[in-house]
Amino acid sequence: MKIIDWYIIKKYLSTFVVMILLFIPIGIMVDIAEKIDKFKENEVPSQAIINYYLDFTWYFGNLLFPIFLFLAVIWFTSKLANNTEIIALLSSGISFYRFLRPYLISAGIIALFAFFTGMFIVPRSNSSFNAFNYKYIDKKSERQTKNLFKQINPKEYIFVSSYDPIRQNANNFTLEHFEENLMTFKIQANSIRWVQRDSVFRLSAYVKRSFLGDRETYERKSRLDTLFDFKIDDLAPVNYKAETLTFSPLNDFIKKERDGGSVRINSHLLVRHKRWSLPFSVFVLTLIGVSVSSFKRRGGMGVNLAFGISLGFLFIFFDKVFSVLVNKSNFSPFLGAWLPILLFSVLGILLLRRAIR
Repeated sequence: MKIIDWYIIKKYLSTFVVMILLFIPIGIMVDIAEKIDKFKENEVPSQAIINYYLDFTWYFGNLLFPIFLFLAVIWFTSKLANNTEIIALLSSGISFYRFLRPYLISAGIIALFAFFTGMFIVPRSNSSFNAFNYKYIDKKSERQTKNLFKQINPKEYIFVSSYDPIRQNANNFTLEHFEENLMTFKIQANSIRWVQRDSVFRLSAYVKRSFLGDRETYERKSRLDTLFDFKIDDLAPVNYKAETLTFSPLNDFIKKERDGGSVRINSHLLVRHKRWSLPFSVFVLTLIGVSVSSFKRRGGMGVNLAFGISLGFLFIFFDKVFSVLVNKSNFSPFLGAWLPILLFSVLGILLLRRAIR
């Protein structure tokens, strides 16, 4: 690589880091101002607040990632354009595509960073970040605890009318076992509770009906301690469970939820698709940023920055709209994660052609 390549790579990465360091403290101060009354009202411990804002840093950075990227690219590219450095480069015989190369190399470095943090760091932060919000801020149920139905393995299905994750018990438990599409036995109980000390499930008012051809047998007990092919917490994982899992655990969780017929499977799939789509968005956003800021405008750098911020928020807006469609309807999780990138890719190509002309 030539000196100009190293120069652009250095400027890109350093400006990106500066933008993050500038805006994250602002985001923290705004969040504190918004939630300080909640902290006082709920007597939140100081250490819990500190840990919350350490997690908030990763959450906020991941949420406004497109804004930081746009600002970084547009800021230093506009400076190059205003100093006529880009005109000098292109006049020396360098093509616009060659000029893009160091930008794409920088984008590749940031994409790798976004992939690694999105797969392994942000999920761990999301776990405690969401738990804090549900405990002290929103104070609403973080699980679906009513009328739960799951397939726990290829042959067995369970149902409970309600589940208490704190006491680890559920009411109106039913388990149905099938062999070759025929029910062979059915277990019912008024309640089921996980006994941690003995590592068993305790069923009260236990009834088992077995079916063999035309014969039917009953078994009744006031209480029964037994084992099942599921964990009590599998009945109702927290709503944000997928967001807290790293690469391999997320795949295993999605497989289990899909096999169990989870109603939130689309939401879980969307989380996985976004883990992959975010790094790709770096290249698209970089292309757009360079295309809109590589030539002088009458309003100077301010116009470029305003345009970049607008496009960044527009990208986030489309991303949120499609996410809501996935979570609230049967819209494809794949399209929900990748369609905003596809739309902005088309925009990027059009802006690139305009910039080359």
